[in-house]
Amino acid sequence: MVDLSLDLGQPHSHLVHVSLRCTPATPVLRLRLPAWTPGSYLIRDYVRHLEALEIRQGTQSLRPSRSDPAGWRLELPSLEPIEIRYKVLAADLSVRTCHLDGDHGFLALAALALQVEGERWSSHRLSLRLPAGWQAFVPLPLQADGSWLAVDFDQLVDTPVEAGPHREHRFSVAGVPHRWVCWDATAPADVAPDSLLKAHPTLLQDVAAVCQACCRLMGEPAPAAAPAYLFVLHLLDQGYGGLEHDSSTVLQFGRQALLKPEGYRQLLQLVAHEYLHQWNVRRLRPAALCPIDYDKPVIVPGLWFAEGVTSYFDQLLPHLAGLSSEEDVLHDFGSDLSRFLLSPGRLAGQSLRQSAQEAWVKLYRREANSDDNQISYYLKGAILALVLDLELRRSGSCLAQVLRDLWARLGRWGRGYREQDLLEAFCARSPGLAERFPAWLDGFEDPDLPAYLQDVGLMLEPQLAPSPHVGLTASLQGGTLEVVRVVRGGPSQEAGLVVGDELIALEGLRLRKLEDLAPLLQAGQRQAITISRRGRLRTLAITASAPAVERWRLLEDPAAAPEALERRRQWLALVPC
Repeated sequence: MVDLSLDLGQPHSHLVHVSLRCTPATPVLRLRLPAWTPGSYLIRDYVRHLEALEIRQGTQSLRPSRSDPAGWRLELPSLEPIEIRYKVLAADLSVRTCHLDGDHGFLALAALALQVEGERWSSHRLSLRLPAGWQAFVPLPLQADGSWLAVDFDQLVDTPVEAGPHREHRFSVAGVPHRWVCWDATAPADVAPDSLLKAHPTLLQDVAAVCQACCRLMGEPAPAAAPAYLFVLHLLDQGYGGLEHDSSTVLQFGRQALLKPEGYRQLLQLVAHEYLHQWNVRRLRPAALCPIDYDKPVIVPGLWFAEGVTSYFDQLLPHLAGLSSEEDVLHDFGSDLSRFLLSPGRLAGQSLRQSAQEAWVKLYRREANSDDNQISYYLKGAILALVLDLELRRSGSCLAQVLRDLWARLGRWGRGYREQDLLEAFCARSPGLAERFPAWLDGFEDPDLPAYLQDVGLMLEPQLAPSPHVGLTASLQGGTLEVVRVVRGGPSQEAGLVVGDELIALEGLRLRKLEDLAPLLQAGQRQAITISRRGRLRTLAITASAPAVERWRLLEDPAAAPEALERRRQWLALVPC
């Protein structure tokens, strides 16, 4: 047994006081802090927030030696119990880091729990000390003494901890208990903490309906892969994201987004995405993550399936639950298709397989040139999932059946899948995919989207921008109009503009905001653009090109045959044709 105690009693300090107690089994003890947390594929070096490490054995103070930046080696005078104390700064508000202040505490335990060599598969007990009036929300079995018990280090690290004066709401899905906890960071202290539920009175019923739709998708008689489930929502002014766990998820969503007509639907899609991860990625897991190496990145070629397929279904699940219309689904898929087709990185920057393999160094490290040299495996994976679903339907099957096949053969038993397993599962339902599937993973040529969409009576329509194309994005930075992106091979790059340039004037006319530029542009004509670069004025010659496609719309094909309309109905209902 390893005992981990976390003291959140001084929230305004943003420091979590940690105490770890164990009985060593060997005279040399090694300790390590994880470098990343599963579900977020970036080395985060959590150790940078650890301070004041001290170790005691009885009354004796022991001095460990540093073995590497995140590890220590300790020679012990005896095998008596030891206590390890340290502090961790909790000042980063995200679903994968720690945040503590006077309003709430959120703890990603990968950033807090030292791994004791030889104890990974031992039980870990978690205890919390909280400020007055706070309670903790932890997806672990609660013990009689008020602590929580994890069967091993993996389950401990997979446990998000939310604490604060929040209110918990309970509901069930086919008899399985679910909890919903919301920290509303935008609400004044004197406002009731359930403002989200007041604004959306059916929220819990809608969340339950989405959960049930996930279970229908997976063909499960039980309503979840987990025996109980915890939702934690951080409602911020702005923000979007989530992180999946075996029996819980932590979501971030922006109140500003909820003011938009599609905002509530997007929240339900986020719920669907993270809830479906109970199956696809947590239990139906890529073999490269079996077991997880918390110290270094590992190449995970199947991330496109884990995230892309889940992203595809998260738009269909609210519709399956009766909470969005067919028009909503087409609008949302149209937005994704438009983003995909307008992403230059898909044409030469990365194949889908490369996008998954390079997740650690590209997806979570976006910069000004990222759109030109990469494509998100979430986005392209979702587009490929759409294509695969429509291709499978030509053979009388569907993507949901492939997902269930993989779950029954591998996920239910905790066996990791390899790319060959995916290929076999798809080809078992549609033998023609034996050649197409690898080509779609490795190639840069788009699948025949118009033909696949035609199968379900849909078509893509391009919309041109209202002004000539210059290939740059600018924003107001401290009162100046600064270039934040230059499209590779576009007119602005050919003119010599670079990220960071301040736009001053075009043809001698002052530019104060980006909207000032478009009316002055003349396609095909050389025009003088005045900039400031590193404090020095320059004049460059830029030639705007004809207006480019600004967006793509997904529309119903007015010439669609009745059979195509029936296939669309079956597609939206997640049943095979």
